[in-house]
Order: sequence, then C-alpha cells, then structure tokens
Amino acid sequence: MRALTEKPIDRNRVDSSAAGNRDRGFALNLHFSAPWFWAALVVLLSAWIIHGFFQPLAWAAMLAAATWPIYRRFAAWMPSRMASSATPAVFTLLVLAFVLAPMVFALGAVAVQAQSLLDQLALADKVGLAAPAWLESLPWVGDRFAERWGALLGTPGGLSSWVRDSAALLGWVSTLGQFVAHHLFVISFSVIFLHFAYRDGDELVTRLDRLLRATIGDSVAPYLELVARAVRAMVVSMVAVALFSGVLTGIIYAVVGIGHAAVWGAVTGLFAMIPYLGYVVVAGVACSLAAGGAATSGLAVLVLGCTVHFVGDKIVRPVLVGSAVKLGFVWVLMGSLGGLELMGLLGVLLGPVVLALGSSLWQQWVHDRTGSSTGGAGRARTDQRSSEAP
Repeated sequence: MRALTEKPIDRNRVDSSAAGNRDRGFALNLHFSAPWFWAALVVLLSAWIIHGFFQPLAWAAMLAAATWPIYRRFAAWMPSRMASSATPAVFTLLVLAFVLAPMVFALGAVAVQAQSLLDQLALADKVGLAAPAWLESLPWVGDRFAERWGALLGTPGGLSSWVRDSAALLGWVSTLGQFVAHHLFVISFSVIFLHFAYRDGDELVTRLDRLLRATIGDSVAPYLELVARAVRAMVVSMVAVALFSGVLTGIIYAVVGIGHAAVWGAVTGLFAMIPYLGYVVVAGVACSLAAGGAATSGLAVLVLGCTVHFVGDKIVRPVLVGSAVKLGFVWVLMGSLGGLELMGLLGVLLGPVVLALGSSLWQQWVHDRTGSSTGGAGRARTDQRSSEAP
C-alpha cells in the first residue's frame, strides 16, 4: 500500500537540482581558485622584478651555507650583546677579506705586469717592433710569419695603427668593460645579502625547513643536508685546487727562472679556482718567455702548467666533491662544465650540487620501486601458498 501511495519522482526537478549543484560547484571552484591565481601572479611578477638579483642572492646563499658552521662558532665566541648587529657585519668583512683580498692581489699583480708590458710596447712602437728570433726559426712558416710581422708591426707606429684598425680588439675591450661592471655589481650585492643571511640565518632556515616539511614531508631533511654538504664540498674543492695549482706552477716558474715566481704562482693558483682561467695565466707566462727569446722554456711552462691544471680540474676537484656527496667523477666533471656553460661561474658550484640532489632522488625512487615490487611479489607468493593449503 505504501508503494501505491508514494508520489512519482519529478525527473525535471531532479535534473535541474543536479545542474544547480554542478553550477554551484563550478562557482565554488572558481571562488576557491581565484586567490591562488592572484597569489601566483604576484609571485611571478615579484620574481620578474628582482630576477636581476638572483645571481647575487645565489652567491650569498652558497657562501652562507658553506661558512655557516664557522659562523656559528664565531658568533658563540663574540659577546652576546653583539650577536644581532656587529657579529654578522664583522664576519661578513672577514669572509670578504678572505675571498676578495687574494683576487685583488692577483688582479693587481697582473695589472702591474700589464702596465710594464704596455710601456715596453709603446717604446718599441716608436721605432718599430722587431720580430722575435724564434719566429724566424719556425720550420716552413717562419719566414712568412716574420715577413708579415715586419709589414704590420716592424715600421714606426705600426702597432698603434694595427690596434686602431682592429675592430675585434676594440670589441674585446668593450666586452671586458661590461664583464668587470657586471661582476662588481654581483660582488657588491652579494656582500649585502650575505650580511643579512648571517643576521637572519636561523629564522630563514627555520622557515624554509617548516615550509618544505609542510609541502613535501619529513623526508626532505636528508636532501637539505645533502645540498649543504655538496656546497661545502665545492667550496673546499675550489680552495684545494687553488693550492694545488699555485704551488706546483710556482715551482715550475722558479725552475725555468721566471722573476717573482712565488707571486706568479699565487696568481695562477687564485685564477685556477675558476675552471680554465688558470690556463690563461700559464699561456700568458709562456708567451712572455717566448717573446723574450726563451721559446724552449715557454713551451715547457705551457706543457707542464696545462698538465697541472688538467689534473687539478679533472681529477682533484671531482674526487673531493664526489667523495663528499657520493657522486661519480664523470658526473662531477659534467656538472661543473655544464653548469659553467649554462650559468657561468655560479654554475661551477651549482652544477654538481644539482646533480648530487638528482642522483639522490633517483636512488630513492629506485629503492622505493624495488621495495614495492619485492613486497608485492612476496605477498603474491604468500597468497598462492595460502590458496594451495588444504
């Protein structure tokens, strides 16, 4: 009787109600997504505005991460009333002196030698620049090169005319000026950001750790430790390569009789911190010897110096970094060179760090997949034995 007295279902009303629910759901989704859209837009616009400062920010972050344990010991040694003001500033100045003072010394030594060379060239240009004796002694092409040298540089004023007419040289000077201006900008803002990183480092690390744990989970902790360890290993490797290349090339310079061999060895080692720049110094010293008539000594410096730098860049640096982050020699080498090509000097440090993080993520993914497959196979065998049991 109850079934007979029930009212028939109004299909139109049900359809309209469902459509209304879908409309309200769509409206609710739009309302929910709107704040996220505007937040993402503001974040992207902010990143676009400050994108020119990303490189100084990255340098400051890496220097702070590499020197943070030392800074903590330094802050504990300083008076507590100076912890929030003077301590970060003093330690920033110490880091600046440790990093920039050797580079200023190296650039100053190069500038002094360059000025002396320019004075000699200006004096020789007044009477003509004679071809070096070793140039004529080259087999097959020596006479042709010497004749060409005399036509271009052997006449009075020939060198200045060649420089004035050389568009490539002028373009190189302009590029050098832009390079110097850009790196002065990077260094200046890196120092400013580094000071704030030391001052607010504890709070920044706490916020970053809380954010990553909230978005990714507690499993992010080992990866943060890996990144910090990789950055410190890269900084240590740069210092080790500088010492290795500087000492050995200084010995080579002293053996061949170069004046101020210790100074030039220090200059070579400091430039060797950056891949390939050490080769430039060695080539310059070798060319200076060859121009002075000591072609054999110049060739020996070039071969031995390049061998030292090759060992430092391709063996010492990858071994030190690879042993710290469990990354293979080839991967460290590819990370350094690929990072240099992609991001310049900053990429030399970031490249191996990114590859170490990627390698760790890959190993964890493989381990998880292997564990799940093994667990699934074990459960399947257990189920099969249970079904076969009487």
